[in-house]
Amino acid sequence: MKKIVPFLFLLFIFACQDSPSVAESDLHYLNGYWEIEEVEFPDGSLKEYGLNSNIDFIQLENDKGFRKKLQANLGGTYDTSNHDVEQLTLSPSNGIFIMGYSNEFSQWEEKLVKLDSLSFSVVNNEGVTYNYKRFEPIKIPQ
Repeated sequence: MKKIVPFLFLLFIFACQDSPSVAESDLHYLNGYWEIEEVEFPDGSLKEYGLNSNIDFIQLENDKGFRKKLQANLGGTYDTSNHDVEQLTLSPSNGIFIMGYSNEFSQWEEKLVKLDSLSFSVVNNEGVTYNYKRFEPIKIPQ
């Protein structure tokens, strides 16, 4: 019994540790067009987004790239300006990935907490979680 208790204790400790939820091999999924699906605030309240014409385009190569704000048009094109670009770096830190942004006015970071081919989530320094989904253009039959 004396040998079993320490073993169970260690097993419990390792089982309770958070494992990284984002694999390095999945980081290529960040490239592409994304729209905010919902925002979760630290108090648990949610702000859900319905139809959203504002989207983000992310392009990363070798952990560096940019995020650009775009506005989708019904014809499948996008409007943007040269002022809506944020430089983006991706840095591993203690088993998680930090997305560092900078533009001409500010610098900030978000922790990448979930990523797959159809969605990703980040948490900012204030504890606000942004949940994104892959953007699918609206197709109007002709």
